[in-house]
Amino acid sequence: MAEPLILLVDDEKDITDLLEDVLRREGFANIKKAYNGKEAVDISREYSPDIIVLDIMMPGINGFETCKAIRDFTHCPILFLSSKNDEVDKILGLAIGGDDYITKPFNPREVAFRIKAQLRRLEYKQDGAQVDNGGKIKIGLLVIDVEANRVYKGDSEIGLTAREYGLLLYLAENPDKIISKERLYEQVWGEDSVGIDNTIMVHIRHLREKIEDDPSRPKLLVTVKGLGYKLVKNYA
Repeated sequence: MAEPLILLVDDEKDITDLLEDVLRREGFANIKKAYNGKEAVDISREYSPDIIVLDIMMPGINGFETCKAIRDFTHCPILFLSSKNDEVDKILGLAIGGDDYITKPFNPREVAFRIKAQLRRLEYKQDGAQVDNGGKIKIGLLVIDVEANRVYKGDSEIGLTAREYGLLLYLAENPDKIISKERLYEQVWGEDSVGIDNTIMVHIRHLREKIEDDPSRPKLLVTVKGLGYKLVKNYA
């Protein structure tokens, strides 16, 4: 994917400025900002952003109505921001076309992480990745529901931390490919990978404890000595 265009929409300028600053430090250079729903729709129609971070509680046209209007002409990922931690709002936001829901106050680094995760999925789909019509990646008994950010082994849901999920998703997006520890860290943590050996090893161990039948003898998430890790697509 070329340099992605990110549109930040919030009537509070301090929030869009904060997010812009963090995203630029994360390496994103193509960022536009809007401060109301109408402006967001106009910018989206003119510039076709690759991803939109959209506040819900805005005067005039709120975020839900803005999302509906944008969905008339684009299917780019939309991440809702909301000051309401209400399950009904979350369900409504996802039902009308949102891809993620983040509650205020939030850690701006978490927003950057979720943006990267959505962009990776776009790249994955553009590269011909094997995602079924339900938005799921299947590897053996393991099922990753990319739309809902959930993971299942057989009929049972596996509870993963955000980092574990990020690691598993990135490896699943690149099945049978050896991924170095440095690359994993940079992709999932979004930081420089100096001195990260122990961090990756600990998270990989915890992930194996949740997805492997025998974590001490992994068959799905394997170590390639001296090179990194890979997720084996057809494991026995």
